[in-house]
Amino acid sequence: MKRIIISITCAAAAIASLASCEKFFDRQPEDKFAAELFFKSETDLRYYTNGLIDAALPSYDDIALGSDRFSDFCATKESTTFLQPDRYSAATAGGWTYSEWSFLRQVAYMLDNMPNAKGAVPEDVYNHYEGVARFFRAMITTKRVKKYGDVYWIDHVVSPNDSTILYGPRQDREYIMHKVVEDLCFACENCKTDGPNVRTGGCIYINRYTALALASRICLYEASYRRFHPVNPSTGNPWNGEYESADDLYQLAMDFSAELVGSGVFSLHGNFRELFTSRVLPADEVIWGRSCSEDLSVGHKVTYKYCSTTSSLLYGPTKDYVMNFLDLGGNAVGGAVSPTEEFKNRDRRLAAQVLAPGQTKVDAAGNTVAFTPDFTWTSTGYFWMKWVMPEYSPMNEGGVDKSFNAMPAIRYAEVLLNYAEAAEAIGKLTPEIWNKTIAALRKEHGGIASAPFPAEPDPYLLEYYTKDVLHPARLSAAALEIRRERAVELTLEEGHRWDDLMRWNVGDILERRYRHQGWRGIYLSKEDVKNGFEFNGKKYTVSTTKTTNETNYKITTPDDKNHTLSHGDHGYLIYNYKLQWDDRMYLYPIPVTAANVNPNLGQNEGWQWI
Repeated sequence: MKRIIISITCAAAAIASLASCEKFFDRQPEDKFAAELFFKSETDLRYYTNGLIDAALPSYDDIALGSDRFSDFCATKESTTFLQPDRYSAATAGGWTYSEWSFLRQVAYMLDNMPNAKGAVPEDVYNHYEGVARFFRAMITTKRVKKYGDVYWIDHVVSPNDSTILYGPRQDREYIMHKVVEDLCFACENCKTDGPNVRTGGCIYINRYTALALASRICLYEASYRRFHPVNPSTGNPWNGEYESADDLYQLAMDFSAELVGSGVFSLHGNFRELFTSRVLPADEVIWGRSCSEDLSVGHKVTYKYCSTTSSLLYGPTKDYVMNFLDLGGNAVGGAVSPTEEFKNRDRRLAAQVLAPGQTKVDAAGNTVAFTPDFTWTSTGYFWMKWVMPEYSPMNEGGVDKSFNAMPAIRYAEVLLNYAEAAEAIGKLTPEIWNKTIAALRKEHGGIASAPFPAEPDPYLLEYYTKDVLHPARLSAAALEIRRERAVELTLEEGHRWDDLMRWNVGDILERRYRHQGWRGIYLSKEDVKNGFEFNGKKYTVSTTKTTNETNYKITTPDDKNHTLSHGDHGYLIYNYKLQWDDRMYLYPIPVTAANVNPNLGQNEGWQWI
């Protein structure tokens, strides 16, 4: 691995999109205290980092909805404007504003001023809190890289007199991620595993295990991005290879994952659904997460958003998502299966995340009743259950804030998946690693007793991830099964599915969505179309004459926002909705508003200023 020492060039041009850089830097610190009077004890360091935790934890909506709601596995009534034809440009784009960079300023403020505590706290304590700060800097910097590619490395609070830095060009992505890796390595080496505000407090605090998990995630993302994208999408030029290579990053992802797995601290939670519906984060599997409190009236609206006609985008799982779930014998299941039959003898994670026969809810009178689908909640005939609390109050307008289920942001399962994918990518995936990762997930979470190392690629997955059928993707059987497992485990968790499509260079799936200009839903036979079908005791139909309502989909012509059947008189329910994809969209454009302040920012390859 190349380790090139470069003098730190602090770059706060990231906030150059503000109307006045001077105004921004003239602001009093948001911390409300003078640095020279603070950062002098462990208590000071702890209080400040606790504030960073609160700001850095993803919101409830970001975890449970996030960018995955606009992926191939989730249909929506209307998609994000970013994916809609002729709706998005650098002129209309937002972003690159104070709100995107203020958190980095808060971290830089701590790192600039925490030397006040040197000599007042033990060296290992000091290094722990420096590691926590660098954990956050790595996390938020990577988020900006995912969105914009080339950005800035900000490692101290920049003076408003630094005009060269403020109005300079963006820095190279490979350099930025090299610095991120340095931060992650420091955090993994120095953050503690026990002590005050380390392993207590409901999976909230940052410790070595949290750092290892984040390092596993980030290194895998950047490694695969370099592997599957032949050029830096900010410039259109080949990667320069000056710092860590893709293989170096894969090795780091594998090493970080292996260390966490080897610690023996975490294990897979036996009840998969509880991971997303419990009021207390299951500490055996959850490494970091966000909690609620009914006593303090700290709740969220996620159940209401999934189970609402008026305040929802009609989120619906797709057939392609459902097809990723194996049967209990470990075999793939085809798509032409009726809505009631396809849940039988299936990986139990399917019924934990998609409404299945036999599931119940509590009605307004407090009675336990069959949970019957409502077609005005979804565009596909399937219904999300992953984060849904099947109680009366969260599903009705009077109780929109009444969901109190806690939400994991980082799970041990993800680390196992990272471990397997990184090992496969560099030819180090052994049956032993397979058994402790993919096979373990299928057994403990899915109830699949046997999950042998795959010998042949699954034809459906191979076609699904292949852009050009004449030139099949060079993906092994194991690589495809790891992708299946990521879909089954992580969809609708903090944007994992969206990130996977971006890093694997298969964003075009969003446009083609398995041969359709829309999302595939439930499969209906000719008999189902003619006579309807029952689900949890209620009859459902499709009709060319009736309007779409609670129990009927109106079938019409294949125009945008209409339902059709893939074979005319039967087949997959298709919610027709055209999306656009172009390879420039692996990154967002630099907004015109930002370029007006700093023309040296440049534009990402393929995007135009007008």
